[in-house]
Amino acid sequence: MTIPNALSTFRLAAAPVLLILAWYDQEVAFLILLVLALCSDAMDGYLARKWHQTSELGNFLDSLGDFVIYISLMPSAWWLWPEIIEREATYVGLALTALLLPAAVGLLKYRQVPCYHTLGAKFVAVLMSIAALLLFALDYPWPFRVVVGILLLASTEEILITLVLPACTGNVLSLWHALRLRREMRRS
Repeated sequence: MTIPNALSTFRLAAAPVLLILAWYDQEVAFLILLVLALCSDAMDGYLARKWHQTSELGNFLDSLGDFVIYISLMPSAWWLWPEIIEREATYVGLALTALLLPAAVGLLKYRQVPCYHTLGAKFVAVLMSIAALLLFALDYPWPFRVVVGILLLASTEEILITLVLPACTGNVLSLWHALRLRREMRRS
């Protein structure tokens, strides 16, 4: 178990705790744990690359940790801030669709969920972390609404990558990289 994999595993363990904290209306503890989980997401990939500890397991754990945190955020936010979720229902629905649709397309094509870790997805993860905290801690919705639009673009890119690549490939930084990789695959 490497430190980057431990950080990803931390997110997996944090998800049910976030749900419990939300269920028992522990808003401050929830926000603190959420910030820690989001920080672990920012650190795991960076440390894995810096310390040359990248692996298929790490790639999978990172993606799974991200997915579980984002999915657990939906019911948690509903329990803690139902009025915000009702008001932002359109944007929350778009965000949920943007998270699930690329995975569904990957499952249909490859029989597994792709773990691309695109630059767009990394950028959106940072922005969404900030926007979600502003939305829930301060009830400031505009950053969240803007980031949902950016999330839709990043998700569209992931779907296009899936449609372009003949085989499921991890760590594809962008659609441009996917097109280049497809050309290389055709040559060999």
